Amino acid sequence: MANNTKINEREERIKKLEEFKKLNIDPYPAKSHRNHVIADVLKDFKKLEKTKKKITICGRLRTMRSHGNLTFVNIQDASGIIQIALSKAELKENYKTFIKLIDMGDFVEIEGECFVTHKGEESVLVKNWKILSKAIRPLPDKWHGIKDDEDRYRKRYLDILFNDELKEIFIKKSKFWDVTRSFMIKNGFFEVETPTLEFTTGGAEATPFKTHHNDYDVDLFLRISVGELWQKRLMAAGFEKTFEIGRIYRNEGSSPEHTQEFTNMEFYWAYADYEDGMKLTQKLYQTIANDVFGTMKFQTRGHKFDFSGDWKKIDYQTEIKKQTGIDVLKDNEEKMKKKLDELKVKYEGENRERLIDTLWKYCRKNISGPVFLVNHPKLVSPLAKEKKDSPGLTERFQIIIAGSEVGNGYNELNNPIDQAKRFEEQKKLLEAGDNEAMMSDDEFVEMLEHGMPPTCGFGFGERLFAFLADKTLRESTLFPLMKPKNHIPSSVSHNVKSEELELGIDYKKAKKLVDKHIKDKFTKLHMIETEAIMRALAKHFNEDEEKWGIIGLLHDIDWEITKDNTDDHGVEMVAIIKNAGGTDFLIDTIQSHIYGHGAEEFKNKRRSTRLQHALAASETLTGLIIASALMQPDKKLASVKLSSLKKKFKTCKFAANCNRDIINECEKIDIPIDDFLKISLEALQNISDELGL
Repeated sequence: MANNTKINEREERIKKLEEFKKLNIDPYPAKSHRNHVIADVLKDFKKLEKTKKKITICGRLRTMRSHGNLTFVNIQDASGIIQIALSKAELKENYKTFIKLIDMGDFVEIEGECFVTHKGEESVLVKNWKILSKAIRPLPDKWHGIKDDEDRYRKRYLDILFNDELKEIFIKKSKFWDVTRSFMIKNGFFEVETPTLEFTTGGAEATPFKTHHNDYDVDLFLRISVGELWQKRLMAAGFEKTFEIGRIYRNEGSSPEHTQEFTNMEFYWAYADYEDGMKLTQKLYQTIANDVFGTMKFQTRGHKFDFSGDWKKIDYQTEIKKQTGIDVLKDNEEKMKKKLDELKVKYEGENRERLIDTLWKYCRKNISGPVFLVNHPKLVSPLAKEKKDSPGLTERFQIIIAGSEVGNGYNELNNPIDQAKRFEEQKKLLEAGDNEAMMSDDEFVEMLEHGMPPTCGFGFGERLFAFLADKTLRESTLFPLMKPKNHIPSSVSHNVKSEELELGIDYKKAKKLVDKHIKDKFTKLHMIETEAIMRALAKHFNEDEEKWGIIGLLHDIDWEITKDNTDDHGVEMVAIIKNAGGTDFLIDTIQSHIYGHGAEEFKNKRRSTRLQHALAASETLTGLIIASALMQPDKKLASVKLSSLKKKFKTCKFAANCNRDIINECEKIDIPIDDFLKISLEALQNISDELGL
């Protein structure tokens, strides 16, 4: 009923647009003649009232109440709210037009004089008015605003309109970056701009967004740090103090403390070390606290902390050992995994670097701060200098508050030989499936060979603001990224509806074709496995399970006659399917799993529908799941755990012929990789008896 009311009200407002046209009035004029903002009117009200000076103000209608021939309206601009009064005696026909055609939420221009009502309220008596923008959708109830979180983020403009506290947060956030910029400039730093598109990402460990440069015909990445490797080049160029405030992008999961796009600041300071960096950043944070928030004491995430005074230092290795009993420099990976399992902490990746980092993330939650975390192991600090008196540790510091890192700095590595070795170590991690490991940059190493002075670098992001404001990162982002309503990924914009999915072959005939053309046991099992996953995906999407299953079952129907000449794979299939009565649609969909390789006609084609992405990802994933089962002591699918499958997916050397990029096409059809692995594993476990596993 409420929705119908809103629809009817919208229709009524659209009718009012037609009424404006009949009166030869443009309800969306391009210009207003405002000469005062509301805050200035209220500030100078007595003077304006006394002089009877006509003023012109503009704003959105927030409340309206009529008393016979007199109507009172509150209008609001960015500076404040004021009451206006419309009198039928004063406006005559224009009064009737206002009452008839103006609604809550409309933007209007008001020309009038200041006066005080008999109740003592400062108001503007309307002499003339003009519509500036007709709102054809009603605003939410002002007493309730928007309660649903998704609607709040999706309709941020309404959320801010009804929430003065939220508006103040963003005003304060702007000041946060202004104070930061002023502080850096005051301390002699030069503001720079560095590229956001890079051939290799550097300066952090994170999964980047990938894009393609059409003119150069090369793949590029959106940066994951604020120009770290570029600003270091500027140190070599002769600049000694640089900083940049800019956007960075990380293709990772969302959480209250993580978004995919956010603002960071990084500075680089030649001839300074990390001890100098700690002194400067403490002063910067204290300046932000005082100038932006007016206090040194904060409370957030169940932690209380005070920015005043000197901050203490805590040792990375000592803190982890104190909280967990693990010595990250001496204990082996098995002991670390056992402790994490005991603590019921999930960990991604089983290499030493990831395990150490996970242990630290567990420990930091118990630290309120502010403290400087120092003496990080070299393994988790690929760009920091090693300590001369403590090999294996680095000259690095992080600022910890409320159980989280809100700043990271170190003495930058400027030894080109050491840097090249560390890039090589990171490269091995990448090849082993660690998507967050750092890419190597040969041109950066070349720059270091020309010489870079000793340099301290530091960076922090808007997470600091969110913590000080006691908000989540999402809450303190003006327009957080939202998945579009009724989302259909661009890559699958040409989907075929179930009722239009004509194959020309039913399941019984499909089974006969397989029996006729496929004699090899393992090929047949692979086709059955693909069928099972395709059926599970169809169920997930509420599509026709049998038709999706047929496509999965028949996708390799010509393999036995093409396996010795794989360029013919997908070509010989055409005659087999056509002779059985199959449609061109079935043929095209089956051929799509070969796109990008094989025969010349397939090499430049790209998959574009949900079915095509589903088929390619499914048939590729079967090999990974079966290989995982064969690794079990009992060689049974039932023994394969989802957590283990996830780890093996990230370990590219395991079942290396199972192309991870193709499996990841599940995300193009709106299924996160973890969900796809789960759906597929369960699908094969359900037919394990048929597979003999």
